Amino acid sequence: MSIQRVAITGGARGIGRATAQACLRAGMSVVIGDIEAATVASVAGELGERAIGLQLDVRDPDRFAAFLTEAEECIGPLDALINNAGVAPIGQFVDEDPRDTQRTVDINLGGVLTGTRLALRRFIPRNHGHIVNLASSAGQIATAGGATYAATKHAVVGFTRAIRAETRGTGVRTTIVMPGLIRTDMISGFEKPRGTRVVGPEAVGDAIVDALRSGREEVFVPRELGPIARLVTGTPPAVADRVKRILKADTVMSHADMGARVAYRQRMDAEVKEMQR
Repeated sequence: MSIQRVAITGGARGIGRATAQACLRAGMSVVIGDIEAATVASVAGELGERAIGLQLDVRDPDRFAAFLTEAEECIGPLDALINNAGVAPIGQFVDEDPRDTQRTVDINLGGVLTGTRLALRRFIPRNHGHIVNLASSAGQIATAGGATYAATKHAVVGFTRAIRAETRGTGVRTTIVMPGLIRTDMISGFEKPRGTRVVGPEAVGDAIVDALRSGREEVFVPRELGPIARLVTGTPPAVADRVKRILKADTVMSHADMGARVAYRQRMDAEVKEMQR
């Protein structure tokens, strides 16, 4: 299945921007959506003439539908939607502000549900299309200090697997991408677990382009996370917990330097305030 026209949510920075760059290198045209209109327009200008930037709040179904319509008006019928937008407030769940809980669910899961539904309504009648949903290795290796984040990413994994079953034979493909620690501001202050590589967002972008070309259904970045995730999810709790202790997986978020996350937190809060005006 040839992929030429791609839309990416959360495309102005981090994994989203790196994915846009990878798609452009592969000769595709790209529309990126992000919550700050000025930022996404500026980034699209930096990416080049085959990139378009449009404002998008994935929590707003009407705006999401308009985003896809505008994207197709700009570059033609989409071949793929990459649901990348996400946030990661961390800390002990008992202390979590319920507003953070709801925002994380609305963006990380609600945005994926909305985007997938809207894309399917376009792709199924065409017998063509590819939906890429960004989950996380935390969606398989749930770690302390990120309970709500892990919950949303577990849900994305289960949801996308169900959609894969529902779309079998329709010409629509799905891919779940499960990154580990990726060098973006989202992991600011995280404690690095034993024996785990931290890779740049370009590794995820390249993996997504490969999946768009090959149709690969589930992707871990870096790839060595796959066997660890299968071990954790496929063994009894006592064994899984022992593996996590050996890897110090539960310290990644629970022992994070919260002072190093101030800038990330301020940006998340500022974006919410901007959309509430």
